[in-house]
Amino acid sequence: MSVATSAAVSPVAARRAVNPWLVALAVVVPTFMEVLDTTIANVALRYIAGGLSAAVVDAEWVITSYLAANAIVLPVSGWLSAHLGRRNYFLGSIALFTIASGLCGMATSLEEIILFRVLQGLAGGGLQPCTQGVLLDSFPPEKQGSAMTLFGIAALIAPILGPPLGGWITDNYSWRWIFYINIPVGSFALLVCYWLLEDPDYLKRERAELKKHPTQFDLLGLTLLAVAMICWEIALSKGQEWDWFGDPEWRVQTLVFLFVTSLGGLIYRELKIANPVINLRPLGERNFASSSIIIFCAYGVLYGSTTSLPGLLQSLFGYDATSSGLVMSPSGFFSIATLPVVGYLLSRGMDARRLIFVGLAVMAVGSYWMSLMNLEISPFQVIWPRAVTIVGLSLIFAPLNVAAYMYTPQALRGAAVGLFALIRNEGGSVGTSLAQTLQVRRVQFHTLRLNENLDPLNPAVNAFNEQTQNFYLQQTGDAAASQQMTLQSLSNLRDQQVASLAYFDVFRVLAILAVVLVVLVVLMKRSVAEKGAHLAAE
Repeated sequence: MSVATSAAVSPVAARRAVNPWLVALAVVVPTFMEVLDTTIANVALRYIAGGLSAAVVDAEWVITSYLAANAIVLPVSGWLSAHLGRRNYFLGSIALFTIASGLCGMATSLEEIILFRVLQGLAGGGLQPCTQGVLLDSFPPEKQGSAMTLFGIAALIAPILGPPLGGWITDNYSWRWIFYINIPVGSFALLVCYWLLEDPDYLKRERAELKKHPTQFDLLGLTLLAVAMICWEIALSKGQEWDWFGDPEWRVQTLVFLFVTSLGGLIYRELKIANPVINLRPLGERNFASSSIIIFCAYGVLYGSTTSLPGLLQSLFGYDATSSGLVMSPSGFFSIATLPVVGYLLSRGMDARRLIFVGLAVMAVGSYWMSLMNLEISPFQVIWPRAVTIVGLSLIFAPLNVAAYMYTPQALRGAAVGLFALIRNEGGSVGTSLAQTLQVRRVQFHTLRLNENLDPLNPAVNAFNEQTQNFYLQQTGDAAASQQMTLQSLSNLRDQQVASLAYFDVFRVLAILAVVLVVLVVLMKRSVAEKGAHLAAE
């Protein structure tokens, strides 16, 4: 939204004259709420399943349905904003998201909550792109780094705080309150945004032109997009459970075939027609394409580690959901401390590529540090490598947003922010699925390797069996039972070591991925947030 300097006293002019930082704070609140909902329900799935008398495996559709609906709307948010008006679309999305959240909390069956989560995902899909569009239009180029820093608090901190907050609410109140808390926040955000937001002049002109020359809606493109995104999300969520391409019922194979076919048809159609529902042309710009790949993989690292670390702590260290959340939450404070520093450096003319390079290196160090953990560490030895990883992500978030849109023409900005948000979110989905798959497969690998050494010819095994069997014999007086208990103890110890090695392998792969991304930074053009920097894109 552009800030007018007119001294008129009309309500519209009053709204336009508002300090852009107030506008930024107003639009970031609903985005924080929406991004939080992508992870806050993960830790409550078994409680949701129990409360609705459903299987935990079936309750996973609560997550899948939201992500699939969200993914359908994100890339078309630019088209919806242009035709409905960005302000109208943003306010409608906040209202519908808030209502859907309340309905999720009141659901009485699994079918109901899945339906309401679809509605919530469709409404929430427009919040991130609209927020970024408002921020880009409200601030001059030299201050957009600071604006993206504020957006980073929503897009980066929210998924970090989601699991611990969800665990605390579920343990102390009820799983329904993870949805109910959106009602007061959404109502407040709706009221504030109603009074502060106004569409910029270029969007008003664009909308007026669309009204004068209405175009036929690209229904086929939307259908192809919906099929591709639904198949993609289901395959990622259920692939490991269904054994990926080893699925005997051919569910995964069918989903992948439909995804590839629909995506290919979508790309071909959208590049050929004049008014596509999803504009893919921003990907032709080098900076935007490189930034998209980096943010996709960076969010894969974020969600992969955020998924794996609680699993490690709860399965091998005996932490409950709240305790594991408390161990992970300090990284959020480090992120909040890092983001303003990044914004300051960008506003002082630092090339975004330098910060991205440093951030990727720090992120790789943090992930590799986590791969060096063992089963005798204290909580602080988990907090610090996690904090380093998140600091690395915080260093690259705002610079990536600056670099991505710097050379994007204003006419393509709406499509660009929707695409970028979709790519960012899908990176999180892929990271979660990749981490789960790697963990399961590496458990199988390490089990076979450790079994090679668990034989009677290994003196360490013989010593363990002898000492343990003598202990159980003294406790029970039953030689046969003590032998069985010894073997079970050895099996439990092996499984514990195998699980830890598998988790550490996941962190190592994430570190390697962060290092590989450095190559893309070299391909990017100079990206300095300064006056006149946007002119090259016009």
